[in-house]
Formats: sequence, structure tokens, C-alpha cells
Amino acid sequence: MTVQRPLLVVVDDEQGILDVVGRFARRAGFDVSTCSGGREAIQLLETKRADLVMVDLRMPDVGGLDVLRAIRETDPRCQAVLMTGYASVDTAVEAIKLGAMDYVSKPIDFGRLEQMLASVREEIERRRNLLTIEGDVARRLEFCGMIGRGPAMQELFGMIRRLAPHVRTALVTGETGTGKELVARALHKTGPRRDRRFVAVNCSAVVETLFESELFGHMRGAFTGATDNKPGLFELADGGTLFLDEIGELPMSVQAKLLRVLELGEVHRVGSLEPRRVNVHVIAATNRDLRAEVTAGRFRSDLYYRLNIVEVRLPPLRDRREDIPYLTAAFVRATSERLQKPLLGLSPGAERVLAAAPWDGNVRELRNVIERACILADGEFITERELAISMPAPQMPAPTATVGVGGPAAPREDVAADGELLVTVEREHIQRALQRANGNKKAAARMLGLSRRALYRRLERLDLGDTIMRRRDGVDADAVDAEVGA
Repeated sequence: MTVQRPLLVVVDDEQGILDVVGRFARRAGFDVSTCSGGREAIQLLETKRADLVMVDLRMPDVGGLDVLRAIRETDPRCQAVLMTGYASVDTAVEAIKLGAMDYVSKPIDFGRLEQMLASVREEIERRRNLLTIEGDVARRLEFCGMIGRGPAMQELFGMIRRLAPHVRTALVTGETGTGKELVARALHKTGPRRDRRFVAVNCSAVVETLFESELFGHMRGAFTGATDNKPGLFELADGGTLFLDEIGELPMSVQAKLLRVLELGEVHRVGSLEPRRVNVHVIAATNRDLRAEVTAGRFRSDLYYRLNIVEVRLPPLRDRREDIPYLTAAFVRATSERLQKPLLGLSPGAERVLAAAPWDGNVRELRNVIERACILADGEFITERELAISMPAPQMPAPTATVGVGGPAAPREDVAADGELLVTVEREHIQRALQRANGNKKAAARMLGLSRRALYRRLERLDLGDTIMRRRDGVDADAVDAEVGA
């Protein structure tokens, strides 16, 4: 693949400066675009992603400081250098506040210019190489669709390898979005039944009156609408693995029959007196605390202990932040290939945003955020700007105020403004999801990559409490949610 040359935009009302700086930059390995005024430069930067902008301080139409402000608004990743023959401390301070990485006096010292261009290019190449390395490491760290370099995930992978050849029943626990189904599939793929069928069912998505029929099957005429004999999921998974996701949603009436199947290896189709032998490995998963559910009388204790012969607990993403760069690299690679976009990864500022985010929706939320940001990105890198639109986070983290080749952090008032922007984006994003889900909060939570509990917390934090109690056609929305299996 051809390496893209970094783009330098030179802005000056003197043609001689444009020609000379352009010549030095091309020799240093840059593509160069020139603008003779600030207004022209701002219009150009709205359509092109520049890696570096060198802009004159004083120009007839729009001055250099105004161009710096526009750069900070449109592309915070872009580095900037202010050129001037009227140097002053106040101007230098203002330029640094606005994101300039350097301040060059005229007449230009071309030896220093060459060093600066070489330094910027080396930094860009280091960034590209780092992202390539992270992508390669992510490939090597992948285990059955999961990625983890930290000790928690490496211990999990080791446990799966040890359990897979022997386990017949297992319980996978963890918050929404941590990858419980991936663990179930890994136990199946690395076990002796890898060539047999893996059948998955989400217990929260099955209508309560049809649970028994779905799991165990039914005979013709067993109930209204039963026009044919139908095998249940246990029979379909015979010889293989059945994955029962959200097992905590299973009705009490079905829990007793499931316990019998696990103990005896027999199922009774609805409407049949004849038992059918099945040989099925069962992996159940839940984001609930089943011990608390047992204490509250909502889950059978004997079924809990039967399922909990082996428990595999997944850590939340906030407890394994060292894996975020590798997960991000894998998601960017997959999404850019699907979208046919030449994306390399994230800017340093965008990585800081991801590292500081709370991730209530865990890996699923991270994947959704990266996919949305990839769609919005129009250059090689995803920046804070795309993330501000893509992630429903309450506020941007305050970066350290340092000055160097990577450019300084935004001033505090801008961080606050970005935080307000994110709150607005988050509120609108959740409201749109609720509208698309017809007010069904469980469905809306799935769209957002959150658990229902996390969605309720965000509704209250964003002063959308009335959304929780809203009524649809005179019916309590919560009641409707429960009725449709939310």
C-alpha cells in the first residue's frame, strides 16, 4: 500500500514566502497547498485534512489568529505554526493558546524550517508505525473473537482453554456488553464438540407463554396454532452446545423443567408424554446477580447451583483499560475494511478521550462508538471531534497542557464547552433511540449498547426522568416494556 505523504498548507499574502516554504516542504516529503489569504485557507481546510498549517499573522482579509481558531474548531489533530515579522510576547501566548505548536519570525531561518518539517514528518511516521504495531498486536492477542493483553483477560483465556475439554454446564457472568456470548462460543470452539451445532437463544426476547415450546418443542394440536410437530432448541442442539443468554429472565415455571432436563438429560415436548433423550452441553449467561435473585425468590436456588458448577466471570472494560488501544485498533481495522476507507487509527487526543470514558456499555459500547466515528472520519485518523459526536459521554477529559510537536491541549473553557456539547449529543442520541424503539427502554438500551439499568441512570443524570414515567396511549411505558419482554 502506498504511504500517503503528509499535507502542508502554507498561508501568506506574499508569493515569495509561498514559493520558498513550498519548495522546502516538498523536499522534506510533504504535499503542499498554498493560500494567499486567511479566508481562502479556512475554506480549503473545511474540505481537506491537513497535517500541518503554516500561517502568516497579518493578512488583509482574515488574520493568522483567526485561521488558528478555525483549525482548532474543524480539526484539532492538525498542527499549526504562526509566521510573523511582528513578533510579540502577547501574540506568541495567544498563538500557543489557540493550538500553535511553534512561532516563526520573519525573515525565516530556513535551517530551522527544515528541522521543524523533519520533526513533524517523523512524528507523523511514528504515529502511523505505532498504530500499525497496535493493529498487529491486536491480531496476535485475539482469542476466539476476544482481545485482551492485560492479566485479567489472559487469565480468562487460560481458564477457557482448561475448562473447554471437560465442562458440560457453565455460567458466564458479567455486565452488559462484556462479551458473554463470545466466551460461550469459545468454550464450544475449543472443546470436543467444536464440529457440532452451537444454538443460542436470548431468554429476554422470548414471549413468556412460548418459553416451554421454544426450549422443549411441541406436538401437533398441543395448543392453538400448533399445526405441526416442532422440535425444541434442546433437540436442535443435541450433540452440541445450547447457549441460554439472559438466563435470569427465565420464568419460574420453566426453571423447574430446565433443571429436570439438566439432571436427567430428557425433554418432554408440550403435548407429549414420551421423554426424548438429549445430550447437550448448556452454557448460561446473565448480567444479573443470581445470588440476589435467589434471595429475592425470583430464581430457583437448585437451578442456580446446577448451572454454577463452573462460573466464568468477565471483567468490565473500565477494569481493563490497558486493552482499549488494541480493541480500538481491531475495530478500526474491521470497520475501515468494510467501509473501504483508509483509516489508520486515532489521534493522541482521541485516545485520551477513550481512555478516560466510563464505558457503562463496555466493549459493545466501544465498538459502536468506533464504528460511528469511522463513518464520520474523512482522513487517516479519528479525532476528538468525531468522538464528541459518536460517544454518549458526560464530559471530555481535561488533557494535560503541554506544548510540543503534538500541539498543546485546549484551554479549560474549551474543555467545558466540549463537555456541554457531549451532554447535548448524548441527550439527543438517547431520545432518538427511544423514539425508534417506540418508548421500549429495553430495546433502546440494546440500540445504545447499554444495559437497561445503565440507560435509567443516564436518563436521570440528563434530567430525562419524565421519559422514564412517560405513558404511551394511556399505558405506563414500563408496563408495556414488560409486556413485550423488555
